[in-house]
Amino acid sequence: MNRMAFLFVVLLIANIGFGQHYTPIDEGSDIGFKIRNFGVNVSGSMKGLEGEMVFFSDSLSISHFDVAVDVKTINTGINQRDNHLRSADYLDADKYPYIRFVSSRITRSTSEEFLYVFGKLTIKDVTREISFPFKMTPQQDNLLFEGKFTLDRRDYHVGGNSLTMSDQVTVELKVMAKRSN
Repeated sequence: MNRMAFLFVVLLIANIGFGQHYTPIDEGSDIGFKIRNFGVNVSGSMKGLEGEMVFFSDSLSISHFDVAVDVKTINTGINQRDNHLRSADYLDADKYPYIRFVSSRITRSTSEEFLYVFGKLTIKDVTREISFPFKMTPQQDNLLFEGKFTLDRRDYHVGGNSLTMSDQVTVELKVMAKRSN
């Protein structure tokens, strides 16, 4: 019995140590957001992905994500608006240069197509628990992760009260992860 337990521990450690480690990359990725302002949908994106993703489709309990995006790369297509979003009024990019997500667990969902991720999202000086469905698609040696969620910008101290701007921001993630073993 002790030999079986020892063998199990050795195999588990080998699986973690030699597992599927990935690095999120900008090429093939799109970190997008949408918010209504003056009754019109305004969209934008960010680049500058960093972090580590460990993913085992057959062993989700040891899979995890730690990914950040560079706030200074925000792009809505209008430089003046982008600079305002980088300011202390909104994302305060000089003081808080990254938006970061660290997963706490990944589970299967009721749909075969999707998985579910739980974790902590940090924007500025606020860290909150979030969860959302995502799907993973193999792309040669890489993996493409796609998901979507909505958050309340005021929960993260982004912008103040506004009669013209929605509190709800929809975030759409398309993250290409390059194998890094």
